[in-house]
Amino acid sequence: MIRTALIRAALMAGLLAGSGTAADSAFNQGQVAAGQVTAAEAAPFLGDWSLTLDGPNGVRTFELVVKVEKEKVVGEITTGTVSKHPITDITKPDKSLVLKYAFDYEGNNVDAVVRLTPAADNKVTAQIDFAGGAYVMSGTAAKKEKPGV
Repeated sequence: MIRTALIRAALMAGLLAGSGTAADSAFNQGQVAAGQVTAAEAAPFLGDWSLTLDGPNGVRTFELVVKVEKEKVVGEITTGTVSKHPITDITKPDKSLVLKYAFDYEGNNVDAVVRLTPAADNKVTAQIDFAGGAYVMSGTAAKKEKPGV
């Protein structure tokens, strides 16, 4: 019980703390993962998203961008005042888009997996799984409208 509470506190602090460490760069700038999603496969997910997710410590909003750069699907995620975390490991194992990244928390690399899944009525569900399930947040994803569209 105490261990779980400590892990949760550490993960939340990691979300709220800045990043940009060497561990982040090494994880996020690695080789293209097997099964890396193509631009055509990711097309419905390309754009700016607002994720409203609920977890054990309450509701938090994340900003997610999925785009194509140099013919590769990439992304970035942020919340509040946290620096952007680049995402380069993006796959589509089924109808969901899966984005993997990591951040450093007090010298420990914490893996995170974002999953966007189409749902009924043109809605999209979202989930972020931190540290292999130690802290999970679930909710909705809303694609932001581009100005003038």
